[in-house]
Amino acid sequence: MTRFVARALAVLAVAAAFALPAAAAPVQTGHIEAELVARDAGVTPGGTVHVALRQKIQKGWHTYWRNSGDSGEATQIRWTLPPGWAAGEIIWAPPSRQPTGPLMNYGYKGEVLLPVAITAPTSARPGDIITLKAAAAFLVCEDICVPEDAVLTLDLPVVAAPPQPDARWGAAVTKALDAAPKPAGLTATFSKTEAGLKLAIAGAPLKGVDQSQAYFYPFKGTVIDHAKPQAIERGPEGLTLSLTPGYDFTQGAPPAALDGVLSVGGEAYELTAAEGPPPTGSSGLGAPPVETPAAGPSLGLALAFVYALLGGLVLNLMPCVFPILAMKATSLAGHAHEQSAARAQGLAFLAGVLATFLALAGVLIAIRAGGSAVGWGFQLQSPVVVAALALLMLGVALNLSGLFEVGTSLQGVGTGLASKQGLAGAFFTGALAVVVAAPCTAPFMGPALGWALTQSAPVALAVFLGLGLGFAAPFTLAAFAPGLLARLPKPGPWMETFKNLMAFPMYGAVAWLVWVLTVQAGEMGLARVLAAAVVLALAAWVLGLAQRRQATGGKPLALAVTGAVLAVGAFLLVLVPAYGAPATASTEVAAGAIPEAVYSPEAVAQARAAGKPVFVNFTAAWCVTCQVNEKVAFATAEAAEAFTRTGAVYLKADWTRKDAVIAAELARHGRAGVPLYLVYGVKSPDPKILPQFLTPAMVAKALETAKSS
Repeated sequence: MTRFVARALAVLAVAAAFALPAAAAPVQTGHIEAELVARDAGVTPGGTVHVALRQKIQKGWHTYWRNSGDSGEATQIRWTLPPGWAAGEIIWAPPSRQPTGPLMNYGYKGEVLLPVAITAPTSARPGDIITLKAAAAFLVCEDICVPEDAVLTLDLPVVAAPPQPDARWGAAVTKALDAAPKPAGLTATFSKTEAGLKLAIAGAPLKGVDQSQAYFYPFKGTVIDHAKPQAIERGPEGLTLSLTPGYDFTQGAPPAALDGVLSVGGEAYELTAAEGPPPTGSSGLGAPPVETPAAGPSLGLALAFVYALLGGLVLNLMPCVFPILAMKATSLAGHAHEQSAARAQGLAFLAGVLATFLALAGVLIAIRAGGSAVGWGFQLQSPVVVAALALLMLGVALNLSGLFEVGTSLQGVGTGLASKQGLAGAFFTGALAVVVAAPCTAPFMGPALGWALTQSAPVALAVFLGLGLGFAAPFTLAAFAPGLLARLPKPGPWMETFKNLMAFPMYGAVAWLVWVLTVQAGEMGLARVLAAAVVLALAAWVLGLAQRRQATGGKPLALAVTGAVLAVGAFLLVLVPAYGAPATASTEVAAGAIPEAVYSPEAVAQARAAGKPVFVNFTAAWCVTCQVNEKVAFATAEAAEAFTRTGAVYLKADWTRKDAVIAAELARHGRAGVPLYLVYGVKSPDPKILPQFLTPAMVAKALETAKSS
């Protein structure tokens, strides 16, 4: 009987050993639900079990990582364990940025598990139930911060055989351990330069991953300025981050190493960087810096889509789109009294707009993913594209002038409005409208596109889709408005005259593009495009002659081939060879003009160190809004007098041709294109962003405010 009882007790002991660890009920601290949870259902003598402090944080609140950033305090755990038992350090989950006003903090939202390795002594006896006790202290913050604490317990059985995973929490703790940052063979160095702090990192884990959102979280809170953005230079095997030095580098003792966590491509890695030259492949030669946007209030997809939709609508009123309005008006007038055909034209125009917007956006996203710093309107930073577009617009203008015909003539639209040629023309008009409108940045567009280009490709394309819908909406909706179309005169000879008249806005667009090319490529660029324009005009005349000969029963093949060859030759003339840079402009300042200097981050820092307000004008020759502001707001006596009176420094950031430094600064302020106007006050560390349309009074007021702030 005694043996039977002993065996029964042994069986019960084994069963108890494989039972679930008994956790106390979660503790509510006020804004956190906290408890201890284990990965395994027990621990063997001399073995280790991972026990995690689970925090379920109230929505809108957050707790802190081991380096809390500019403010806050890390979560702390104080263990009370039986004799011989030992607890390791917290295994910290990867943090996220928690911006609070001008401060940048690091921590956690929602639910987070922080595992700790608990080691049992070899003297632990299977069958015993051990109570683990931990006093946890949290600082939990929203707009205010509240210190909270909890005393937590967990009953854990000692078992003879390797334990099974805990049925409830085993998978979650394992996932937390897998996600925790670990060394991954990365090679890292840092160097302190006049421009700041460079952290160069290379290694296999960085190959082929998305580096656009890379971010370095230092273990120590005084080595960098957490609130400043981290610009990225990408290389074939790694990257280089431009950091703003913190107290240790500016006033204290510089550290011998930078330790921390690199978050990149959805993974987190521990690294230690020694001072020295960058490792091979950390950044490509001349790789442009791409700004990691400072974390802050996000627009979100819905709001960004609405902003893009509104921006697309307003874009129709921008000066750069006026020439294309002529093509729209001509097409609409020709189809006004055939509702089905007019609707088909409207839908074809919509398709052309959307296809081109999405194509441009796709190219833009792909280029940025490849490491180049480009923004909206990037295609007009290329002299080749500008020259080719000038010739294309010239060809459209010559067609509207009647030098040659494309498709059905306007006087014959009554019988062929829904023809394939007509729909193709409407599609082409929509595509050309987008290409010409791209350099403009209308109100609402800037924040929407700036946000979109920091998101994944599908989200970014959705925002660009909203922009295209807004841009195409007026013309497409007009095509579906019978009452509006009925007010237009019926087709007749007047339409040919109207078409000829609408050629002149297109000639104006050609003149503008030629001027842009002159700024980009100088006198030789101007000579090439003018020569090509003469050849293209000759080609149009020859093609028109061939069409007229065919109309009278002649044989136009030779003329048609000659015209086509001349047209191809005109475009080849502007496409090759490559364009050089324009000659350096004179630095003399005209009387009454604002003295200006070339923008650079160093120039901004130097002027601010001298205690002067700084006005930075991000502009481009191909940005019509920028050029309007140049004449209306800057080239005035009132603006010049305001700069003189306040002693402000005027810096011009010319983005006519590709410039990675300017692209990075635009991205840092959430913009994907120009214009952008920044005014730095004497005391305030952050610039004020002015509206896209300026007046001399607005410039003067901004400078007066900057002088005293």
